[in-house]
Amino acid sequence: MEKIYVTGHRNPDTDSIVSAMAYAALRNAVGDREYTAARLGHISDETKLILKRFGFEPPLFLTNIRTQVQDLDFDTPPILHEALTINRAWSVMEADRHLSSIPIADDDGHLVGMLTAGDVAEYDMRTITNPVLEDVPIFNILGVLEGELLNETAHVINAISGRVVIAQPLAIDQIPFKGENTVLICGQQPDIIRSAVASGVHCVVLCQAELPEDLRRGDTDTCIISTPYDAYQTVRRIFQALPISRICRREDLQYFFLDDYLDDVQEVVLQSRYRSYPVLNRENKVVGLLSRFHLIRPRRKKVVLVDHNEAAQSVPGLDQADILEIIDHHRLADIQTAGPIYFRNEPVGSTTTIVAGMFQERGLMPSKKLAGLMAAAIVSDTVMFKSPTCTNRDRTIAQRLASLADLSLDELGRDIFRASVSEDKPAEELLFTDFKEFHIAGHDFGISQITCVDSQRHLQRKAEFLELMEKTRQERGYIMMLLILTDVLLEGSKLLYCGDEDLFNHAFHTELKNSEAFLPGVMSRKKQVVPLLSALWG
Repeated sequence: MEKIYVTGHRNPDTDSIVSAMAYAALRNAVGDREYTAARLGHISDETKLILKRFGFEPPLFLTNIRTQVQDLDFDTPPILHEALTINRAWSVMEADRHLSSIPIADDDGHLVGMLTAGDVAEYDMRTITNPVLEDVPIFNILGVLEGELLNETAHVINAISGRVVIAQPLAIDQIPFKGENTVLICGQQPDIIRSAVASGVHCVVLCQAELPEDLRRGDTDTCIISTPYDAYQTVRRIFQALPISRICRREDLQYFFLDDYLDDVQEVVLQSRYRSYPVLNRENKVVGLLSRFHLIRPRRKKVVLVDHNEAAQSVPGLDQADILEIIDHHRLADIQTAGPIYFRNEPVGSTTTIVAGMFQERGLMPSKKLAGLMAAAIVSDTVMFKSPTCTNRDRTIAQRLASLADLSLDELGRDIFRASVSEDKPAEELLFTDFKEFHIAGHDFGISQITCVDSQRHLQRKAEFLELMEKTRQERGYIMMLLILTDVLLEGSKLLYCGDEDLFNHAFHTELKNSEAFLPGVMSRKKQVVPLLSALWG
């Protein structure tokens, strides 16, 4: 069954992770399809703490959602062993005229070469001017001729070599063979057979004929085989006993892996002359065959977005995916879809609140540990219900979930914010754990947020933060860079800023002092910081 990925935004916070996990659990529980929760970045200490407390593993780490070879409806033709005869390989190609080529593999399934009808035809034409067998396994010859070994000596011979000749009904002094480098095709011609054995030819093939009893028991190095085919069919078939590894293309093979990206594959195919290409897994085993027409209408990955609806915050390669649904509590942004989708956007403090409501709508009660996980996500995203984005609905649903999980929201909140941020972490990790990039009215900027219970301790590293922020601003071409230190106990945020100070002063109606300012009552980046900047630029 095709996977549907449920993913939050980049640099995911707890609400982003939990809402993806909860929504995937909801859809799977009601038997819809195979929904898989995913994340787009490393999880924070806070999220790790919450997941561990309620017994959950982090969701799948998704680096991008670009279309890959594994998303294409490539062919799965027979994969032939390198020792197979040309005769058998041709039967496979005849059975399916759509096959332009067939992958050839070794005992372990690893790619050896590619066989085409052209390779078979080219070899067949060469046998006309050079009718010679070279070390063709005896099993192969017996198979294509439906033959039988007639003398005891033949049982110790493993391969046949020599020039293939047909014995015509001539006088005995006109026999067309010389010594051991001959494979003689003959009929009911006892005298010629005796002469051939006496001269030590490598092999005699009897076509619809009996072997004299004295030759059957005689001491000879000649291999004698009988076949029900006539001389013409025997000659044509004996050359088809060659293993396909001898004629298939083994050099300059062009192949693709299942996880190769479609963009890269198309570039290679456009510059190549081949009609089809083998597909390998990471163990180098052949799993299929890719042709040009498979690239025309690729099957796109399917995704559900939660806790965001902005392309810059979403999974890389989103333009190559099919967005099925969006569930969010942020402002409407710039994501576009090819057709109508289910879009649910509600003015609440946490996306998990919306997902919890969807459980209720479907008459499904979450498990005790999932209820606890969802309650923790709501407490985290609403900053213990102190964020201006928090609504009565957030409080009501969080209390109901806490009741199901048999826990105290106050104790849960204190545990989360006490352990959510470790001051001894590198500044870069702290800065980018909860970081979002914005594009508003032609202005690009980045805002990071750290929620804590003691912002003053973080401010001891102010110089370190500002240096990293300025470096990031210049590298990414931002108009400004902002760090919000949201202090739960102070019920406000201390801001560190890099950029044009006049812009900051006009937007927030305050003045910076040494690149720092305190905004009482500001707890939400989404509802209290970004709207001020949007209003500034109209």
